[in-house]
Amino acid sequence: MCGAEKVRHMLMGEQVLKKWKKSKKMTVAFGGILVMSVVIGGCGGREDAKKSIKIGISVYDQYDTFVSEMMKDFNDYATKKEEETGVAINIDTYNASASQSTQNSQVENMITEGCDVICVNLVDRTDPTAIIDLAEKNNIPVIFFNRELVEEDLERWTRLYYVGAQAFESGIMQGELAAEAFLTDQSLDKNGDGIFQYVVLEGEAGHQDAIVRTEYSVSTMIDSGVEVEKLGYAIANWNRAQAQTKMAQLMSQFGDSIELVIANNDDMALGAIDALKASGLTKDEWPAVIGIDGTDVGLEAVKNKEMIGTVYNDKEGQADAMLNLAYELSTGSDLSDLNLIDGKYIRLPYARVTCDDVDSYMEGDTE
Repeated sequence: MCGAEKVRHMLMGEQVLKKWKKSKKMTVAFGGILVMSVVIGGCGGREDAKKSIKIGISVYDQYDTFVSEMMKDFNDYATKKEEETGVAINIDTYNASASQSTQNSQVENMITEGCDVICVNLVDRTDPTAIIDLAEKNNIPVIFFNRELVEEDLERWTRLYYVGAQAFESGIMQGELAAEAFLTDQSLDKNGDGIFQYVVLEGEAGHQDAIVRTEYSVSTMIDSGVEVEKLGYAIANWNRAQAQTKMAQLMSQFGDSIELVIANNDDMALGAIDALKASGLTKDEWPAVIGIDGTDVGLEAVKNKEMIGTVYNDKEGQADAMLNLAYELSTGSDLSDLNLIDGKYIRLPYARVTCDDVDSYMEGDTE
């Protein structure tokens, strides 16, 4: 990686870390227990005497660790926003349980219940048509988040927005972490052939983030001067339990030839670690494992040196940005201060995390 790129990634990491520390102070002061269908009332709840707004949220799977943590942050920021503005923020969060038809019905229900804005973590990023049509017909703005829809779909109506990060950035950083580890730690080249033999645990078949993260991770290793060999891959649907099963199968097929596990998210990286622990191998015999997201459990695995690193996906920044956008849309305020890209997008940067700086990102660091 050239000097300019290193400076860029260093600055991006510092920006995320500063935001994270600020957000953690907020969480300590205003945090609560995550409840997926909560906060101060539902979409159809009783109006308080003071002014109130209603925000409806549908997540693709409430058991996704990253999404769950992001929703906790969203609720914490909503509590703080209430105290700052005196406006009651009523939130109703639905779990689509990985069903697009269920999610479509949930959006219809949110509209019926009178939500001012709807936030959608799409089940199927290629199939937002029903949601967009319902929203446009009823003139209810929609904020898509975390799972990015096709650009042409976002352009179909003026009141559609997206909050998230660029998938290719996380792939680049994951590849950098892998390349630097291989080039500085000879023990990772277990067979001594100078080639990094790897397997991939992919999020979903055909999912843009999974494809892009994998592609850029591998190409970045190659660009960094590391010769690589792909042994195999498995689809684990972002899920820890599925990843454990798939990793066990890959290990039975390739044995100790596996020197690197590239996982499209931390949950799958942790599933791979579960399989390694169950295999009876000593930690020194493990392949390198790298994730993406920087979830609380993922960061703990980095601290324990079970993962050599992860790429921090700024869930606090995304939650804060989505809450502010939802608030401004619900109150009819000017969006100019939100710095929307092309009037549609809010992008948050990623940051690389290793055992050297993981403590700065972990729960409880409020310095």
